[in-house]
Amino acid sequence: MKKHIPYLIIATLVGASVLAQNLVSKPPPTTAPAPLTVQPATDTPTIAQSVGQCAYTWAYHNADELSAMIDAEMRQLNPAASGNASFFGEDCVYADGTSTFGAMETDFYVRIPVADLTNEDALGEWLSQVLRVVLEFPRELIQGNYGFVEFWFEKSDSEQLVVRVPIQKYMDGTHGISGAALFRMFYVEP
Repeated sequence: MKKHIPYLIIATLVGASVLAQNLVSKPPPTTAPAPLTVQPATDTPTIAQSVGQCAYTWAYHNADELSAMIDAEMRQLNPAASGNASFFGEDCVYADGTSTFGAMETDFYVRIPVADLTNEDALGEWLSQVLRVVLEFPRELIQGNYGFVEFWFEKSDSEQLVVRVPIQKYMDGTHGISGAALFRMFYVEP
């Protein structure tokens, strides 16, 4: 029996590590570019309602004010373009069905019609223009950290190219980079 104790300890530690990692890991990124339609959050619970434990679930909530702002800015750049924003975080759901939301980051989604999906210079210029717009929004409207901007370049219904740019990474490492070089920094071939 003494021979098996170290194996039990190792198995227990590995199991606990996997559980902890799953609890703090962000779910895989979504690829749905369409405007998010999130059910309205339930009313914020009162102190009496929220006494006790809650179950945390990953959640997206519409960022209505930011969505209107990014959409208006996109349409100024190109009347056929569009944009929306959402907050990503956790809903804390109580046994009585009420919940509270804690935002971890703010994400943006833009759709841009293009004539050529291979023109990396033009696509990179779109990245630069849109990211400058996003960074001009008042910081107090950004909940949690900066998340990403997901670009959907669309030539037709069946021809699209998706590029996801982490906003902080753009802010930290792209000084003076534009056009095709900027595009290649963030494009990941499928």
